[in-house]
Amino acid sequence: MVLLHKRKSEPTPAKSDVKNNKPAKTQNVKKHEKTNNPAKPAKIADKPAHESDKNDNKMYFMALGGLEHVGQNMYVYKYRGKYLVVDCGMGFLEEEIGAGDVQYCDTTWLEKHKRDVVAFVITHGHEDHIGALKFIWPKFRKPIYCTPFPAEILRQTFDGIELDYDKEHDIIEFDAAGATLNLDPFTVETFHVSHSIPEAQMLIIKTDAGKILHTGDWTFNDDNPIEPGTDYARLREIGSDPKLLACVCDSTSASRQTPQTTEMQVCETLTKLMRDAPGRVFVTGYSRSIARLKMFATAAHNAGRIAAIKERSNPNPVPFVGLPEFREIGIDMKYLNDDDIYLHRDIRDLPVEKQAIFLTGSQGEKFAMLTRLCAGNVRELKLLPTDTVIFSAIIIPGREQDVSALYNKLARMGIKTHTIFDTDHVHASGHAGRPEFERFYDMVHPQVSIPMHGDYINEMLNGKMAMERGGAKQMMVVHNGEMIALSDGEPAYVAETIETKFVVMEGETERSADDQVYKNRKKIATNGAVFVTLPVDKRGFLKGTPEVSSAGIFETDDTGFMKRQIQIEIAKAIDDLTKTERKDKNNLARAAQAASNRVVRAALGADKKPQYVFHFIQK
Repeated sequence: MVLLHKRKSEPTPAKSDVKNNKPAKTQNVKKHEKTNNPAKPAKIADKPAHESDKNDNKMYFMALGGLEHVGQNMYVYKYRGKYLVVDCGMGFLEEEIGAGDVQYCDTTWLEKHKRDVVAFVITHGHEDHIGALKFIWPKFRKPIYCTPFPAEILRQTFDGIELDYDKEHDIIEFDAAGATLNLDPFTVETFHVSHSIPEAQMLIIKTDAGKILHTGDWTFNDDNPIEPGTDYARLREIGSDPKLLACVCDSTSASRQTPQTTEMQVCETLTKLMRDAPGRVFVTGYSRSIARLKMFATAAHNAGRIAAIKERSNPNPVPFVGLPEFREIGIDMKYLNDDDIYLHRDIRDLPVEKQAIFLTGSQGEKFAMLTRLCAGNVRELKLLPTDTVIFSAIIIPGREQDVSALYNKLARMGIKTHTIFDTDHVHASGHAGRPEFERFYDMVHPQVSIPMHGDYINEMLNGKMAMERGGAKQMMVVHNGEMIALSDGEPAYVAETIETKFVVMEGETERSADDQVYKNRKKIATNGAVFVTLPVDKRGFLKGTPEVSSAGIFETDDTGFMKRQIQIEIAKAIDDLTKTERKDKNNLARAAQAASNRVVRAALGADKKPQYVFHFIQK
């Protein structure tokens, strides 16, 4: 660890009100108690200094999720007893646990401080940055600050699940070109950066202690058809500020060595593929990538085709925002023209060589349109051998198996595909690679580098470039829950470690990802289960034949050999217990389980460990 050089402190800038082009949609947060009171408050026993001393002049950063993995982005900044939350996203489960396919951060620790949470600030509208708000926000009910695009996604999402909220005061829009938010004791300045979704923002989080640059997701893909590129002037200005305590920077694709593919290059590739295709062309990608939808429409026009999206088969309303809604939002916000992209039902009667159809399913999602088409489950649309399917997307970590199954299914159907593995410039990433990072750290020179959002090796590469290219004196590659203390001219250090977990919402039940329910499901799926009912009297003697059934071990018919053998062995084991032992039902269950295991392992192998469930009937 390299110590920082001490720098002279600069005067504290005067705080300003919200400054943007839409003042009516922003508001000042009520100022809290003044911090220049010379009387030092008493410290609370058994709490770290930064928890008890309101005059502590350090800034603190911690991730509840988003470090050493992709997804579940949720970051917390702390200063003088107040907390600012940046992003609140979903993530994919790392392994199958027999529940839904997403998870999000456990906020138990933060809920203890919810009266001191000043706001949520959102960097952009991807699901791994806003998707958990529908579950987490009701626990806090603090204002959410974001640009118009994610604001509309949130409003439609909250409306879809019938969440009680105030559209004007709970979701507060600021200008996508940049704004200043006064969230005392924080002042947050935002400015635009390129990404694969409209209106992505970098944040400058300011306090009297200094400034931190929080990048959100970013790249330098300025060849964008729907909005201006990155605000490089502001990036250079903040990057050269000696009071820049740290840069908390996205690391997702830091290991990529090749220069970024642009959206215009994707358009050229799609145009060529559409011209060469003999029949219909299906393109699958991310629903929120409005720039990609624009490039898809342009490519279709250039190739003499009509662009459309595949609408849902079921016309009934759904409680989520999907591809049809994103098309409408894009048109309403003038990112798309009315005649750029039609619905499939409007072009279905055109000759096949005139049709270009965008649909969901690039990640092999179970109920996505492409997955259903491959299974033959879409009544109004069937795939043909003359069709071409283009995957204009990378594979999100954790979805490899599902996407591979989709590739193989299409290949067996004789349908030609184009993917990132066999076709150049078919997808433009929203995350920077090494060439973009080098350019970034030529402009940004933080005292401390804090890599975030990416696996460990990419975070390390990010931090290494920050030190070698950006002049950072220290990098902090930490875990979720480790709270970093930052002070001008002083070494950063981990002040406290908070236990962090991920939770899964199943129906209306919120459970930890390591809940015993899920552990039991995995065990049953791997090893099966045996269910035993023991008819006993009050002294613990068997009063009949034990009833035995199974899931995944043996057939449950009355004549099954294994079932009958288990019943015999259980009866023998219980009969061998003493009068004292048999009075305790736990002893009866242990004896029955040991007897059952002898039979199961003799038949199926010594490593078979089924789950056991015992019931007692008093006779």
